[in-house]
Amino acid sequence: MPSSRSARRTSLREPRASIANAGEVVRVHTRWWVLGSCVAALSLGQQTPDVILATTTSTRDAGLLDSLLPVFERQTGYRVKVIAVGSGQALELGRRGDADVVLSHAPDAERALVDSGYFVNRRLVMHNDFLIVGPAGDPAKLSGMTDAVAALRRLADQAQPFVSRGDQSGTHKLEQKLWRVAGIQPPNPGAWYIEAGHGMGETLLMADEKRAYTISDRATYLTWRNRLHLIPMVEGDTVLYNVYHVLEPNPRNAPRMNVAGGKAFADFMVARRTQVLIGAFGTARFGRSLFIPDAGKPDRW
Repeated sequence: MPSSRSARRTSLREPRASIANAGEVVRVHTRWWVLGSCVAALSLGQQTPDVILATTTSTRDAGLLDSLLPVFERQTGYRVKVIAVGSGQALELGRRGDADVVLSHAPDAERALVDSGYFVNRRLVMHNDFLIVGPAGDPAKLSGMTDAVAALRRLADQAQPFVSRGDQSGTHKLEQKLWRVAGIQPPNPGAWYIEAGHGMGETLLMADEKRAYTISDRATYLTWRNRLHLIPMVEGDTVLYNVYHVLEPNPRNAPRMNVAGGKAFADFMVARRTQVLIGAFGTARFGRSLFIPDAGKPDRW
């Protein structure tokens, strides 16, 4: 591609050429038209086949992406590059334009970024729920409780070991919200409060090793259950509802994004056939779906 400076020099030469030789002008303009057409063809016709998906770790750790991505790639010809991080980090990647599409479970943070114009489309995909899990001995006596806030108060009062994601993920944001509702300042990392700084699977393994309590989404816990001694202690509270959205970043904030590829993936996640696959995921192994499909339902999140 000629530089703008050389282009300006050419444009200054062209009037002289037109006076000396009208035929040369035609050839000059023809060459520039052909070159411009080639550049336009390259930019439009050679759309990158890679789609960068920034996603919460739970969809990876539960195995859902391993089930869905091959279907998407066969249907569309795109290749998906997965960045599995906490939802906070995934949303930040989308906000900066370093991801073409985001799969997240942090509704409050998502809405704020949509309202600020960083994302142009946010669609409901599915849900499951969170659990508070802990060692079989249950020293804090949480087993059977259905009040997640009261359970965290008891852990804090007794200084029972608790492993936090500590990564601004959707799970971590829920935990921080529960501490606030409990009227307790989220503790600084110390003797009983431990920050993992890792994904859900690694956090479960750390809690298991330390015989501690933690909060997990149900899908990841069930997928990793055979490697753990942790058991569910608190479940069924409405505050433990865990909802996932797919978000398309605003291309005005990041012109280098694969906009078409990101939209294709977002459309795929809410398509009827994909929703059937999501609803069936986990039933053969666990006798229940690990994620409940929600696309098209009223979204109060």
